[in-house]
Amino acid sequence: MEDNALPQDIEFHPLEPFLPANAKLLFLGSFPPPRKRWCMDFYYPNFGNDHWRIEGEVWFGDRNCFVDIQNKCFRKDEIVEFLQEKGIAMYDTARAVRRLKGNASDAFLEIVEPTDIRALLRQIPQCKAIATTGEKATGELCRYFGVEKLPTVGCSTELSDGLRLYRLPSSSRAYPLAFEKKCEAYKRVFEEVF
Repeated sequence: MEDNALPQDIEFHPLEPFLPANAKLLFLGSFPPPRKRWCMDFYYPNFGNDHWRIEGEVWFGDRNCFVDIQNKCFRKDEIVEFLQEKGIAMYDTARAVRRLKGNASDAFLEIVEPTDIRALLRQIPQCKAIATTGEKATGELCRYFGVEKLPTVGCSTELSDGLRLYRLPSSSRAYPLAFEKKCEAYKRVFEEVF
């Protein structure tokens, strides 16, 4: 959404789904933050969000593996190459939203058009797991698959046909969990899926 847009304006997803053919895991967030918070044109673009630091720490033992500290941005090309090599897909549970307060908070995000998750999964037939990175994404995914009870953070549940949902703690620094604990939760999922 542009800085001068009204909060009730409908905002369409600015990114295409990232779906490597070999994807075994699909990360689903809720929706990207406003563009003014981006440091790159890719998923988890807010430099204050720790998603790429968690991935760097878990996979390579280096939280700054994907971080360009000097330029305060993430290394998109290295991230894309890593995701393609590992088989990790990225998208969100909403294709269109209204920001009720004009910010990035899921609490003030109204989903206008949900994502057709099954259409995504048809494009990545090796995918056997979905990881959500927030309560709104988890709730939307559970509604989509008709799952009544959301798994607690750090736990998983079966969605359908052997497809497993892992509910991860949010990588947002606003989420009250230590970085090391978030890494432990992500590592457990990676060990099970890969």
